[in-house]
Amino acid sequence: MENRSVIQRLRFLWQGLDPSLAIILLCLVVVGNITFLSASSGTVVSWVEQSRNLLTALIIMWVTSRIPIKWLEKISLWVYLVGLGLLVAVAVFGLIKKGARRWLNIGIVIQPSEIMKIAMPMMLAWYFHKKDGMVQLKDFFIAFCLLVLPVFLIARQPDLGTAILVFAAGFYVILFAGFPWKFVVPFAVIALLGIVLIVIFGDIICAKGVSWPILKSYQQHRVCTLLDPSSDPLGKGFHTLQSMIAIGSGGLFGKGWMKGTQTHLEFIPEKHTDFIFAVYSEEFGLFGNFVLIILFFLLIQRGLQIAASAPNLYSRLLGGSVTLIFFTYAFVNMAMVSGLLPVVGVPLPFISYGGTALTTLGFGAGILMSINRGNELIQT
Repeated sequence: MENRSVIQRLRFLWQGLDPSLAIILLCLVVVGNITFLSASSGTVVSWVEQSRNLLTALIIMWVTSRIPIKWLEKISLWVYLVGLGLLVAVAVFGLIKKGARRWLNIGIVIQPSEIMKIAMPMMLAWYFHKKDGMVQLKDFFIAFCLLVLPVFLIARQPDLGTAILVFAAGFYVILFAGFPWKFVVPFAVIALLGIVLIVIFGDIICAKGVSWPILKSYQQHRVCTLLDPSSDPLGKGFHTLQSMIAIGSGGLFGKGWMKGTQTHLEFIPEKHTDFIFAVYSEEFGLFGNFVLIILFFLLIQRGLQIAASAPNLYSRLLGGSVTLIFFTYAFVNMAMVSGLLPVVGVPLPFISYGGTALTTLGFGAGILMSINRGNELIQT
């Protein structure tokens, strides 16, 4: 009886949390912890640090799940304006590390671009919700302006990976709000044609002395080494070559936990952060990759279910966008590590080591929990 009373007293901790989503996230965290124990060997980070980061993300998720979605709606504009102001502050007097101006010291060092991954969809969901379903073409133009401004500030830091994620988060809201596909298809065709031309004429445009407009030299180098990693096997192509070797050597069932040779002989760079998928693939093989992809598929499927059953437009737009942010994280990271996309520094959700990224992901999961909690309250 005493044990039951303790459980009943602690019941408030999981009340309101969506069981399906919680189980999926727990599975991803367990997989991430197991992989991190292997990936972190020989690095300066420890399992204790990663556990602290995961605990912080869990607390943020729990607290956010307790916030009524109406409150999030009310603060959306202010969160966006604060995030935008911090980005301007970074551009003016931000800290420079490794040639990039991405951080701001406000007593503690923060990376304001991370805020925009959630602030951007919150802002655009609020904007379209205020239109009350009477959206005109000019409203989409205004929404794109609200989106492009922070993306531009982030891209010039430079931080192309985060800029892509912020743009994707906002663009998903615009699509869900009813942006006509007839305007999307031409850009998609042009982008696809551009990729084909880059592949065909890769040797010419990547020749020494040829510079590309808009992109910086290191970004151009990343694209060129993606096309042919062997052109710089000990430089920019090293990351891609070694990760592809690790993934391929995993075979069907992998080499076994803690037995990855590429991992433990230190051939995989950034093995506990951006390239942890290569570690996982080498040790758990194709079967392990299949399990991981299924978990992400279930996460996205459950998130979209929660968004679809939301009672108002703000919740549906925000829930759908947050869910597809998880998809974008996972897709870009796996494609980047597999040599299908340039290396842009995007972590694998709930698997890679990190503090700010896990905080953002925890906040996003909390938003989905909050939306689901609101759905259940309405139904009862």
